[in-house]
Amino acid sequence: MLTEASKEIVRATLPVVGAAIGDITPLFYRKMFAAHPELERDLFNRGNQRQGEQQKALAGAIAAFATLQSEPDQARVDAILSRIAHKHASLGITADQYEIVHKYLFEAIVEILGEAVTPEVASAWDEVYWLMAETLISMEARLYEQAGVEAGDVWHPVRVVRRTLESTDTASFTLAAKDGSALPTFAPGQYISVAVHLPDGARQIRQYSLACGPTDDEWRITIKRITAHTLPDGSTAPAGEVSNFLYDNVFEGDELTVSLPFGDLVLPEDDAPLLLISAGIGCTPMIGMLEHLASTDDKRSVSVLHADRSAAHHAHRAELTELVERLPSGIMHRWYEDLGAREAFARTRLGRADLADVTLEPGTRAFLCGPLPFMLAMKKSLIARDVPAENIHYEVFGPDSWSGTSA
Repeated sequence: MLTEASKEIVRATLPVVGAAIGDITPLFYRKMFAAHPELERDLFNRGNQRQGEQQKALAGAIAAFATLQSEPDQARVDAILSRIAHKHASLGITADQYEIVHKYLFEAIVEILGEAVTPEVASAWDEVYWLMAETLISMEARLYEQAGVEAGDVWHPVRVVRRTLESTDTASFTLAAKDGSALPTFAPGQYISVAVHLPDGARQIRQYSLACGPTDDEWRITIKRITAHTLPDGSTAPAGEVSNFLYDNVFEGDELTVSLPFGDLVLPEDDAPLLLISAGIGCTPMIGMLEHLASTDDKRSVSVLHADRSAAHHAHRAELTELVERLPSGIMHRWYEDLGAREAFARTRLGRADLADVTLEPGTRAFLCGPLPFMLAMKKSLIARDVPAENIHYEVFGPDSWSGTSA
């Protein structure tokens, strides 16, 4: 908890800092990368940096955390920081790196806000930063301990034993330990990081869900090839740097460097009805959950909703259907923007996902994965259907700007 004096200063200065945070975070990254180019080259997602997505996510996380210190909501603080801690652990982040962030973040704050940063203001916001940082460091230490490794020591080699085309633009890679040993266990819905060395010498890292059951001898991830495309606001999203490299260059017998499994989008150990909602490649954590539910003969009610461009673009289409059919109370709903020559059939509809005709049982827990606008629209619909916000869980691969939203 912040001291009362710092809490009052943060509450008073939050509008000013919040208004400037969008200028502070880009300057922070420029300063940090100028001093430590290896961080941009080998740790941070270069594509998100170019688009400004990482800057927006950091700004949202800082503002949300500071706001929640003046208006305490420990459950939301824990939810925000747990997600960040899992992502940091999957990257092998260590406590000393928080010192680097602190140095350049506060240099940027002083440069942007100038004389407004009095010693008292600086001290209060310094307290905010270290409260957030020390909480994350503690969470990450527990994750490393639970994984049975030293802080940051999460990387190990695996071998690709099978590559399978899953749709027109996705391929799955089945992985086994390089030395033939058993792979670590994981919770259904978790992910691993994959680190690749690109032709320009950079080591870039991305996260991919484990699209398999936790008791399987091998792991499986699914990679979607992403071409440069125009976004709704007219800007251009770059091609997927790591995903495309993997799709184009990795085949059976090749070696990959991956992290231990992390992630907090995991199935609860209760009998609450489940609603698994995905779009596009967001179906992969749902595959892991469904594999677990089917293999354990789970009797709870499970509704699976998936949206995609077309049946041809729907990765794991037949497998998803087969897994739902194995569940005693499983129901599958699909929406395709293009049905091709087909007509709507058996809960397969034309258009975008719509929850209006989907039965939601009392106590339903919803799990979402897909593009952020899709998940925010689904969250809004669920809340309108009286699903409590605390029962809505999500996974974002990339900068998490959900935490700073109230939609």
